[in-house]
Amino acid sequence: MTLRTLRLPLTLLAVLLTGCSQNDAPATTNPAAAAYTAVARGRIDIEGGLLKLTMPSEGVVAQVNAHEGDHVSKGQLLVQLDLAPAKLALDTALAEQQQATAQIGALEERGKSAGLRASRLEQAAKAGAGDVQSADDAREAARQAQVELNNARAAAALAAQKVAGARYQLELRSLRAPVDGQIVQRMVQPGASVSPAAGPIFVLLPDAPRIVRAELNESFVGVVHEGMPAEVDDDSGSGMAPLKAHVLRIGNVFGASTLEDDPQVRANTRSVECVLTLDQPPSAPLRIGQRVLVKFAPAK
Repeated sequence: MTLRTLRLPLTLLAVLLTGCSQNDAPATTNPAAAAYTAVARGRIDIEGGLLKLTMPSEGVVAQVNAHEGDHVSKGQLLVQLDLAPAKLALDTALAEQQQATAQIGALEERGKSAGLRASRLEQAAKAGAGDVQSADDAREAARQAQVELNNARAAAALAAQKVAGARYQLELRSLRAPVDGQIVQRMVQPGASVSPAAGPIFVLLPDAPRIVRAELNESFVGVVHEGMPAEVDDDSGSGMAPLKAHVLRIGNVFGASTLEDDPQVRANTRSVECVLTLDQPPSAPLRIGQRVLVKFAPAK
Protein backbone atom coordinates (compact mmCIF):
# COMPACT_ATOMS: atom_id res chain seq x y z
CA MET A 1 0.00 0.00 0.00
CA THR A 2 1.47 3.29 -1.04
CA LEU A 3 1.57 6.52 0.98
CA ARG A 4 -0.81 8.21 -1.46
CA THR A 5 -3.50 5.62 -0.78
CA LEU A 6 -3.28 6.25 3.00
CA ARG A 7 -3.75 10.03 2.73
CA LEU A 8 -7.44 9.91 1.73
CA PRO A 9 -8.73 7.96 4.81
CA LEU A 10 -6.66 10.12 7.17
CA THR A 11 -7.96 13.30 5.63
CA LEU A 12 -11.55 12.07 5.82
CA LEU A 13 -11.10 11.10 9.50
CA ALA A 14 -9.74 14.56 10.35
CA VAL A 15 -12.74 16.22 8.73
CA LEU A 16 -15.17 14.01 10.65
CA LEU A 17 -13.46 14.67 13.99
CA THR A 18 -13.45 18.39 13.35
CA GLY A 19 -17.16 18.36 12.56
CA CYS A 20 -17.96 16.42 15.72
CA SER A 21 -15.97 18.79 17.91
CA GLN A 22 -17.74 21.82 16.41
CA ASN A 23 -21.19 20.35 16.96
CA ASP A 24 -20.43 19.41 20.58
CA ALA A 25 -18.98 22.87 21.52
CA PRO A 26 -21.45 24.94 23.63
CA ALA A 27 -22.66 28.29 22.16
CA THR A 28 -21.35 31.38 23.95
CA THR A 29 -23.84 34.27 24.35
CA ASN A 30 -24.04 37.55 26.31
CA PRO A 31 -25.70 36.73 29.67
CA ALA A 32 -27.31 40.20 29.97
CA ALA A 33 -28.70 39.99 26.44
CA ALA A 34 -30.08 36.53 27.11
CA ALA A 35 -31.72 37.46 30.43
CA TYR A 36 -33.31 40.80 29.45
CA THR A 37 -35.16 42.16 26.46
CA ALA A 38 -32.98 45.28 26.31
CA VAL A 39 -30.26 47.04 28.30
CA ALA A 40 -29.56 50.78 28.28
CA ARG A 41 -27.45 53.36 30.05
CA GLY A 42 -29.30 55.99 32.07
CA ARG A 43 -29.04 58.67 34.71
CA ILE A 44 -31.09 59.79 37.69
CA ASP A 45 -33.09 62.99 37.19
CA ILE A 46 -36.35 64.74 38.16
CA GLU A 47 -39.13 66.04 35.96
CA GLY A 48 -38.17 69.49 34.72
CA GLY A 49 -34.64 69.24 36.07
CA LEU A 50 -32.96 71.63 38.48
CA LEU A 51 -34.44 75.12 38.88
CA LYS A 52 -32.16 78.04 38.09
CA LEU A 53 -33.50 81.06 39.94
CA THR A 54 -32.77 84.58 38.69
CA MET A 55 -33.57 87.86 40.39
CA PRO A 56 -36.76 89.28 38.82
CA SER A 57 -35.60 92.88 39.25
CA GLU A 58 -32.30 94.71 39.17
CA GLY A 59 -30.78 96.29 42.23
CA VAL A 60 -28.30 95.89 45.05
CA VAL A 61 -28.58 92.83 47.28
CA ALA A 62 -29.41 93.82 50.86
CA GLN A 63 -29.62 90.36 52.43
CA VAL A 64 -29.30 86.68 51.53
CA ASN A 65 -31.31 84.29 53.68
CA ALA A 66 -30.35 80.89 52.19
CA HIS A 67 -27.11 78.97 51.86
CA GLU A 68 -25.97 75.91 49.95
CA GLY A 69 -27.39 72.74 51.44
CA ASP A 70 -30.33 74.50 53.11
CA HIS A 71 -33.81 73.06 52.67
CA VAL A 72 -36.29 75.82 51.83
CA SER A 73 -40.07 75.92 51.71
CA LYS A 74 -42.29 77.36 49.01
CA GLY A 75 -42.64 81.13 49.47
CA GLN A 76 -39.59 81.41 51.74
CA LEU A 77 -37.57 84.60 51.23
CA LEU A 78 -34.20 83.85 49.66
CA VAL A 79 -32.85 87.27 48.60
CA GLN A 80 -33.92 90.82 49.43
CA LEU A 81 -32.78 93.82 47.40
CA ASP A 82 -32.52 97.38 48.68
CA LEU A 83 -36.16 98.49 49.02
CA ALA A 84 -35.63 102.26 49.25
CA PRO A 85 -36.17 103.09 45.52
CA ALA A 86 -39.29 100.93 45.26
CA LYS A 87 -40.76 102.32 48.50
CA LEU A 88 -40.19 105.88 47.28
CA ALA A 89 -42.02 105.10 44.02
CA LEU A 90 -44.89 103.53 45.98
CA ASP A 91 -45.22 106.55 48.29
CA THR A 92 -45.37 108.86 45.27
CA ALA A 93 -48.07 106.75 43.63
CA LEU A 94 -50.11 106.68 46.85
CA ALA A 95 -49.92 110.49 47.13
CA GLU A 96 -51.14 110.88 43.54
CA GLN A 97 -54.00 108.49 44.22
CA GLN A 98 -55.01 110.39 47.34
CA GLN A 99 -54.99 113.68 45.44
CA ALA A 100 -57.11 112.24 42.61
CA THR A 101 -59.60 110.78 45.08
CA ALA A 102 -59.96 114.12 46.89
CA GLN A 103 -60.56 115.92 43.59
CA ILE A 104 -63.38 113.51 42.77
CA GLY A 105 -65.17 114.42 46.00
CA ALA A 106 -64.96 118.15 45.27
CA LEU A 107 -66.16 117.72 41.69
CA GLU A 108 -69.09 115.57 42.77
CA GLU A 109 -70.32 118.35 45.09
CA ARG A 110 -69.82 120.91 42.35
CA GLY A 111 -71.70 118.75 39.83
CA LYS A 112 -74.66 118.29 42.18
CA SER A 113 -74.92 122.05 42.76
CA ALA A 114 -74.64 122.85 39.05
CA GLY A 115 -77.26 120.26 38.15
CA LEU A 116 -79.69 121.53 40.80
CA ARG A 117 -79.27 125.16 39.66
CA ALA A 118 -79.77 124.21 36.00
CA SER A 119 -82.97 122.32 36.87
CA ARG A 120 -84.42 125.27 38.82
CA LEU A 121 -83.61 127.81 36.11
CA GLU A 122 -85.08 125.54 33.45
CA GLN A 123 -88.34 125.21 35.41
CA ALA A 124 -88.44 128.98 35.97
CA ALA A 125 -87.91 129.64 32.26
CA LYS A 126 -90.77 127.28 31.37
CA ALA A 127 -93.02 129.10 33.85
CA GLY A 128 -92.04 132.48 32.37
CA ALA A 129 -90.41 133.57 35.60
CA GLY A 130 -86.82 133.24 34.42
CA ASP A 131 -84.43 133.91 31.55
CA VAL A 132 -84.05 131.13 28.98
CA GLN A 133 -80.41 132.07 28.34
CA SER A 134 -79.59 131.74 32.03
CA ALA A 135 -81.13 128.26 32.03
CA ASP A 136 -79.06 127.27 29.00
CA ASP A 137 -75.87 128.58 30.62
CA ALA A 138 -76.60 126.70 33.84
CA ARG A 139 -77.26 123.50 31.91
CA GLU A 140 -73.91 123.88 30.06
CA ALA A 141 -72.12 124.49 33.35
CA ALA A 142 -73.62 121.29 34.77
CA ARG A 143 -72.52 119.35 31.68
CA GLN A 144 -68.99 120.74 32.00
CA ALA A 145 -68.88 119.78 35.67
CA GLN A 146 -69.88 116.22 34.74
CA VAL A 147 -67.07 116.07 32.14
CA GLU A 148 -64.53 117.21 34.72
CA LEU A 149 -65.86 114.63 37.17
CA ASN A 150 -65.45 111.85 34.59
CA ASN A 151 -61.90 113.00 33.88
CA ALA A 152 -61.13 113.01 37.60
CA ARG A 153 -62.47 109.48 37.98
CA ALA A 154 -60.30 108.32 35.07
CA ALA A 155 -57.28 110.00 36.69
CA ALA A 156 -58.07 108.24 39.97
CA ALA A 157 -58.28 104.89 38.18
CA LEU A 158 -54.90 105.60 36.54
CA ALA A 159 -53.46 106.53 39.94
CA ALA A 160 -54.73 103.24 41.35
CA GLN A 161 -52.98 101.38 38.53
CA LYS A 162 -49.76 103.22 39.34
CA VAL A 163 -50.10 102.16 42.97
CA ALA A 164 -50.60 98.55 41.92
CA GLY A 165 -47.57 98.78 39.63
CA ALA A 166 -45.45 100.28 42.40
CA ARG A 167 -46.50 97.50 44.79
CA TYR A 168 -45.63 94.92 42.13
CA GLN A 169 -42.19 96.45 41.60
CA LEU A 170 -41.66 96.38 45.36
CA GLU A 171 -42.55 92.67 45.41
CA LEU A 172 -40.13 91.98 42.54
CA ARG A 173 -37.27 93.09 44.74
CA SER A 174 -37.71 89.91 46.77
CA LEU A 175 -36.81 86.44 45.50
CA ARG A 176 -38.80 83.62 47.08
CA ALA A 177 -38.57 79.86 46.70
CA PRO A 178 -41.08 78.71 44.05
CA VAL A 179 -41.28 75.16 45.48
CA ASP A 180 -40.00 73.12 48.38
CA GLY A 181 -36.46 71.97 47.77
CA GLN A 182 -32.77 72.11 48.59
CA ILE A 183 -30.33 74.86 47.64
CA VAL A 184 -27.69 73.19 45.48
CA GLN A 185 -25.70 76.26 44.52
CA ARG A 186 -25.60 79.91 45.57
CA MET A 187 -23.94 82.58 43.42
CA VAL A 188 -24.72 85.86 45.20
CA GLN A 189 -23.47 87.90 48.13
CA PRO A 190 -24.86 90.95 49.99
CA GLY A 191 -23.81 94.16 48.27
CA ALA A 192 -23.70 92.63 44.80
CA SER A 193 -25.56 94.21 41.89
CA VAL A 194 -27.95 91.78 40.21
CA SER A 195 -30.42 91.84 37.34
CA PRO A 196 -32.55 89.35 35.39
CA ALA A 197 -29.97 89.38 32.58
CA ALA A 198 -27.10 88.56 34.93
CA GLY A 199 -28.07 84.88 35.10
CA PRO A 200 -29.13 82.59 37.94
CA ILE A 201 -28.16 83.34 41.53
CA PHE A 202 -29.49 80.08 43.00
CA VAL A 203 -29.80 76.49 41.77
CA LEU A 204 -32.64 74.68 43.51
CA LEU A 205 -33.28 70.93 43.64
CA PRO A 206 -37.08 70.52 44.02
CA ASP A 207 -38.55 67.92 46.35
CA ALA A 208 -39.87 65.76 43.54
CA PRO A 209 -39.83 62.02 42.81
CA ARG A 210 -36.72 60.77 41.06
CA ILE A 211 -36.99 59.46 37.51
CA VAL A 212 -34.55 57.66 35.22
CA ARG A 213 -33.67 59.01 31.79
CA ALA A 214 -32.31 56.13 29.75
CA GLU A 215 -30.79 56.23 26.27
CA LEU A 216 -32.56 53.49 24.36
CA ASN A 217 -30.59 52.28 21.35
CA GLU A 218 -32.48 52.38 18.06
CA SER A 219 -32.26 48.60 17.79
CA PHE A 220 -34.34 48.25 21.01
CA VAL A 221 -37.02 50.84 20.23
CA GLY A 222 -39.38 48.25 18.80
CA VAL A 223 -39.25 45.92 21.80
CA VAL A 224 -39.63 48.42 24.65
CA HIS A 225 -43.06 49.90 25.36
CA GLU A 226 -44.81 52.09 27.92
CA GLY A 227 -45.59 50.34 31.20
CA MET A 228 -42.85 47.76 30.65
CA PRO A 229 -41.15 46.67 33.90
CA ALA A 230 -37.42 47.26 34.31
CA GLU A 231 -34.59 46.95 36.80
CA VAL A 232 -32.30 49.86 37.63
CA ASP A 233 -28.74 49.13 38.81
CA ASP A 234 -26.03 51.55 39.88
CA ASP A 235 -23.48 51.77 37.06
CA SER A 236 -20.64 52.85 39.36
CA GLY A 237 -20.43 49.56 41.22
CA SER A 238 -21.34 51.04 44.60
CA GLY A 239 -23.33 47.96 45.57
CA MET A 240 -26.70 49.69 45.53
CA ALA A 241 -29.58 47.25 45.57
CA PRO A 242 -31.43 47.00 42.24
CA LEU A 243 -34.52 49.19 41.99
CA LYS A 244 -37.80 48.20 40.36
CA ALA A 245 -39.17 50.64 37.79
CA HIS A 246 -41.41 50.79 34.75
CA VAL A 247 -41.39 52.74 31.50
CA LEU A 248 -43.28 56.04 31.74
CA ARG A 249 -42.81 57.26 28.18
CA ILE A 250 -40.59 56.81 25.12
CA GLY A 251 -39.42 59.75 23.04
CA ASN A 252 -40.12 60.26 19.34
CA VAL A 253 -36.84 61.92 18.42
CA PHE A 254 -33.51 60.23 17.74
CA GLY A 255 -30.39 61.91 19.05
CA ALA A 256 -26.72 61.29 19.72
CA SER A 257 -25.77 59.40 22.86
CA THR A 258 -24.55 61.51 25.78
CA LEU A 259 -23.78 58.72 28.25
CA GLU A 260 -21.46 56.66 26.07
CA ASP A 261 -17.80 57.08 27.12
CA ASP A 262 -16.23 56.09 23.80
CA PRO A 263 -16.27 59.17 21.48
CA GLN A 264 -16.33 57.04 18.34
CA VAL A 265 -19.23 54.94 19.58
CA ARG A 266 -21.03 58.04 20.83
CA ALA A 267 -20.75 59.70 17.40
CA ASN A 268 -22.14 56.66 15.57
CA THR A 269 -24.90 55.72 18.00
CA ARG A 270 -28.46 56.96 17.73
CA SER A 271 -30.74 56.66 20.70
CA VAL A 272 -34.19 57.66 21.94
CA GLU A 273 -34.86 59.02 25.42
CA CYS A 274 -36.80 56.60 27.58
CA VAL A 275 -38.16 57.91 30.89
CA LEU A 276 -38.83 55.48 33.73
CA THR A 277 -40.41 56.02 37.11
CA LEU A 278 -39.42 54.09 40.22
CA ASP A 279 -42.04 51.77 41.67
CA GLN A 280 -41.09 52.65 45.27
CA PRO A 281 -38.82 55.16 47.02
CA PRO A 282 -35.20 53.95 47.22
CA SER A 283 -33.71 53.05 50.58
CA ALA A 284 -30.65 55.23 49.90
CA PRO A 285 -30.78 58.75 48.42
CA LEU A 286 -30.28 58.98 44.68
CA ARG A 287 -28.22 61.89 43.40
CA ILE A 288 -29.18 63.81 40.30
CA GLY A 289 -26.92 62.81 37.44
CA GLN A 290 -26.02 59.46 39.01
CA ARG A 291 -25.38 56.91 36.25
CA VAL A 292 -27.38 53.71 36.21
CA LEU A 293 -27.86 50.65 34.05
CA VAL A 294 -31.45 49.90 33.03
CA LYS A 295 -32.48 46.34 32.22
CA PHE A 296 -35.87 46.02 30.55
CA ALA A 297 -38.12 43.04 31.37
CA PRO A 298 -36.72 39.53 31.36
CA ALA A 299 -36.70 38.02 27.90
CA LYS A 300 -39.16 35.21 27.21
